[in-house]
Amino acid sequence: MAHVGGTETDAKIADRNARYAQDPHQLRIAVDGQPAGWVGFWEREWDGERVYEFGWSVLRAFQGRGVARQATLLALDVARQADGPRRVHAFPDTDNAPSNALCARVGFRLVGEARFEYPPGTFITVNDWRIDL
Repeated sequence: MAHVGGTETDAKIADRNARYAQDPHQLRIAVDGQPAGWVGFWEREWDGERVYEFGWSVLRAFQGRGVARQATLLALDVARQADGPRRVHAFPDTDNAPSNALCARVGFRLVGEARFEYPPGTFITVNDWRIDL
């Protein structure tokens, strides 16, 4: 969580997990039956267009094993089948080398840098990666 606002309270994590469990676009990642993280997408407005934004988080014990790559490729397939935007963006922090590398490995194209307010009150510089479904 270092690149997306830092440590969260147990209550905040539980609230988000409850919302994600009800959303078919938020997908649980499991490895050999063990919870390993999540990958998901949601609609947002970007540059005057409705797009999907992608995000992911893989637990430390499962990082560096290709888990995020495989899960993101599967989630892109889910997005292709969804009745929604045909353009996907991911916005990892410019300092988040693993997430930026993941974007390149799964076929996103680097558009450039952008400024985001996340969490509220904090501005970060992100890379804007895009893929068309």
